[in-house]
Amino acid sequence: MTNIELKNVFLEKLGEKFGSDVFTIQEAKDLFEQEGLGQVKKSKDTFGAGWIYVHTHILCKNKTSDGSRGKYCLNTSVENIKKETKKSIKKDLEIIQAPVVSPTVETEKVELKTVSNDAVLNLIPKKDPTYVTWGHFKDIKSIIESKIFYPIFVTGLSGNGKTSMIREVCAKLKRDMVRVNITVETDEDDLLGGFRLVNGETVWQDGPLIVAMKTGALALIDEIDLASHKIMCLQPILEGQPIYLKKINQVVYPVEGFNVVATANTKGKGSADGRFMGTNILNEAFLDRFAATFYQEYPSTSSEAKILKKQFATKEMAEDDFVEKLVKWADVIRKAFKDGAVDEIVTTRRLIDIVKTYSIFNNKMKAITMCLERFDDETRDSFADLYTKVDAGASYEEITAEAGVTIEEEENTEEEVPF
Repeated sequence: MTNIELKNVFLEKLGEKFGSDVFTIQEAKDLFEQEGLGQVKKSKDTFGAGWIYVHTHILCKNKTSDGSRGKYCLNTSVENIKKETKKSIKKDLEIIQAPVVSPTVETEKVELKTVSNDAVLNLIPKKDPTYVTWGHFKDIKSIIESKIFYPIFVTGLSGNGKTSMIREVCAKLKRDMVRVNITVETDEDDLLGGFRLVNGETVWQDGPLIVAMKTGALALIDEIDLASHKIMCLQPILEGQPIYLKKINQVVYPVEGFNVVATANTKGKGSADGRFMGTNILNEAFLDRFAATFYQEYPSTSSEAKILKKQFATKEMAEDDFVEKLVKWADVIRKAFKDGAVDEIVTTRRLIDIVKTYSIFNNKMKAITMCLERFDDETRDSFADLYTKVDAGASYEEITAEAGVTIEEEENTEEEVPF
């Protein structure tokens, strides 16, 4: 017996037994068992032990004429119940049998491997042909490839490729990745799962962390420093332990290969300078459950040049010396930022946006000024003016002096600090 049939049979039996009389939840349960419906209530189409309780609330009026609590009545005749039951079954079957037409979209499709509530999704990321391997890529690849549970925390300024690095590692290894973007409102229901209304039925749906645990996927928790204390429900998961889902009385054990990677702009201590507003100070015990922390800098000038050249190549444009000038310009601004001479920074993501804008308008200065418009007027104009000096072929000494970086400081910043 399907869940649809069971629901309607239960409704009809209630009508035959009580009519419009008042009954309690216990009386409904007793009737459910007496009619032999309890033998099928745990089938895959029903909801286990909570079925009778949930459906008594859904199918029956929970407010009687005398205002009593915990008592129910149908407020309809047995004949009407039988008629409505037949209509409901017919309507539900029509919905089930109706063909599902998927709209044509250009985005990458997600392949559904099963159709049960425990459906496994094909979540292997698609490779980015413009991606350049650099930074901590090899170390993180080694961790994920080992299939050892080893949660890691990746931090660094915005727009330097933290998330794309994790995605490309999974794409290279052909590993499923479940990405969760955190906000201050994210809670246990968002992460672990909850009851959802699907086609008029109340069903349990696993949250992204539970899906990752059951399938051995990588859980990428993006912008984790935006979270509140509600994220503490992940404590046992970060220890590699099974987690108890109290709402459905089920224990979920992590499958081999499951791991957690969190990304953030801070180290979980908040943003003292206010640059990353909305970030929170995370619980120390929570942070201590990450086995290692990687701090991600911006790419070296050589790596960043490769990234931009690939962007030009995909758009079939001649980059001439534009890439070299953009990389040089961004490098000087970042050093000035570290020295405290400027309050803003040009990220790798911003440079890619400039290339995309240039491919549309075919005008270098227009592309640069459009992508600098998010800054205040003074910063925008000073950054644009600095680029004109780079484009005019000014010496490195002149450019760094213009940006407020001394030669000695510039030489020191050239040294790469090994991880």
